[in-house]
Amino acid sequence: MLKFYKSVDNTILQTETLEPGCWVSAVAPTETEISALEEGLGIDRDFIRSALDEEETSRIESENDQTLIILDYPVAEKSDEDETISYYTMPMGIILTETNIVTVCLRDNIIVEDFAQGVVKGVKPQLKTRFTFYMLLRIAGKYLQYLKQIDKLSGYVEAQLRKSMKNKELLQLLGLQKSLVYFSTSLKSTETVLEKIHRGRVIKLYEEDEDLLEDLLVEVKQGIEMSNIYSNIISGTTEAYAGIISNNLNIVMKVLTVITIVMSVPTMVFSFYGMNVGDLPLPYTWFTLGISALLAIVVAIIITRNKFFK
Repeated sequence: MLKFYKSVDNTILQTETLEPGCWVSAVAPTETEISALEEGLGIDRDFIRSALDEEETSRIESENDQTLIILDYPVAEKSDEDETISYYTMPMGIILTETNIVTVCLRDNIIVEDFAQGVVKGVKPQLKTRFTFYMLLRIAGKYLQYLKQIDKLSGYVEAQLRKSMKNKELLQLLGLQKSLVYFSTSLKSTETVLEKIHRGRVIKLYEEDEDLLEDLLVEVKQGIEMSNIYSNIISGTTEAYAGIISNNLNIVMKVLTVITIVMSVPTMVFSFYGMNVGDLPLPYTWFTLGISALLAIVVAIIITRNKFFK
């Protein structure tokens, strides 16, 4: 789907036609729409296809007065089955042409929606470099927002683990750790792209944009640090609770072992008296019961005093 937006009195408004200086939003474009972009703006088809590749890594590339920036943006998705929230990343392409800026993505995302609905104020598509930096700042802000959510969610899961040791909570922690790995990898790739932009060799930088780029680098580095810290915390928490669960299992096995040993003593006594063997002492019911109970108590005392079972 292709949508066109332009700035009117510092407000983003949708327009029906492609105009110079407008922003083109391409969400899961069809082959017809890709051809329209190729013919109308002269965009290289490979640029568009690269932005639509889920496995494409973050990078920046220039060719024929056009610049392609591919970055990952964070996604938070709630599962309908168990109502858990999963976090992952998806690629989005930003193509700068001589007259327009084009964003290409596989699906609707909150970044594009915020700009299209005018949530981000004071942006002008005709100022392509600044518009790009504002969009990248919005992406970095979403990373920080979701990282804080992951931190709170991991704290809640840890509190549930203290009440009851279940595999469900451990699997949730593993899922959060996996999300943090995705975030950290994407943010590091984003930092590499921004450093290339900061050198000023790929995109022409203006003085007004220098502060935006520096703020953007600070936010990305903060996101990298936060994701690494949270990942280490969750990793340590998961290992600690896995050890606790294993220790609890050992305690249960020790108790069952003690019970099995104690219960085997009466079985041995009754087995002797149940065989067709003569001249056994006091072959009476009360004696076998008494000697069985006495031996069981003695064995239980010996076992409980043994350091191995403490």
